[in-house]
Amino acid sequence: MRNIKTDLAVEAHEYYVGDGENLPDGIEHKTEYYDDVKVTIVNVTNENGQRAINKSVGTYITIEAKTLRHLTDYERENVEDVFSQKLRKLLEDKGIGRNDVVLIAGLGNDSITPDALGPQTVEKLDITRHIMEYMPDAVIDGTRPVCAIAPGVLGNTGIETIEIIKGVVDKIKPKAVIAIDALASRSTARVGTTVQISDTGIEPGAGVGNRRKGITEKTLDIPVIAVGVPTVIDAATIVDDAVEQVVSAMKKAGLPAYFSQFDEEERYKMIRSAMDETANMMVTPKEVDTIISDVSEVVAGGINKGLHD
Repeated sequence: MRNIKTDLAVEAHEYYVGDGENLPDGIEHKTEYYDDVKVTIVNVTNENGQRAINKSVGTYITIEAKTLRHLTDYERENVEDVFSQKLRKLLEDKGIGRNDVVLIAGLGNDSITPDALGPQTVEKLDITRHIMEYMPDAVIDGTRPVCAIAPGVLGNTGIETIEIIKGVVDKIKPKAVIAIDALASRSTARVGTTVQISDTGIEPGAGVGNRRKGITEKTLDIPVIAVGVPTVIDAATIVDDAVEQVVSAMKKAGLPAYFSQFDEEERYKMIRSAMDETANMMVTPKEVDTIISDVSEVVAGGINKGLHD
């Protein structure tokens, strides 16, 4: 088995598990394909698995398309359908019924484009709780009561995100929360190309070294499904990916490659140490406006299909 590469608490659930063979106790791995969409499902089933990959017990799903932007109508529908199926399954596994209220929290700062995935997704959701309460005759069968908030960020509100969400949860009593957030990636290939889902909640700001209080089942007393898309990457990862490509090219050419003697984590740590403060610079693609706009459409479409019949 290749090295299991874990993020430094960056993304909620992205890591590599080689070909899925010879896994440590407590780790289950499965890969599925739906046309051009690849789905990787990793279940952490016990404390042994938790220690092995430094992830909480739970289910981690990565939905990967060739790109989530500039999709054809067919490709968009396919990604949304796969996403909605996996979301429904997670909710069902948590005992959430088809008529239970779900609260969606769009995390992030709408004024900073790479961090605006949550708020922009909320704007595109089918919000129905108020209609079902005040205009029940206008509701189509199969509609679930859904409500949403975009709580902003601590720097603007002076209130921790978890405190805002907890207040809403205590008031309206939803059966589950879906938290949407932009992620920082540990792979350049995953920026704007994957939707990641887990049933273990989310820690806002963790990817950029600004960790906030977790939005989890433990803090809210109800299930929390985390949905994220990588939109930024740190400078050290860009250098690390470049070094990996150089090492691969040197090996093919039969040349000695110094960095090949280190595993992925050792190499990454060496690069971060050598770069000093510049390693913490966060980089985003120049077309990030289009990425956020297109990806929020896909995420919103998948959530709408997953929550409503």
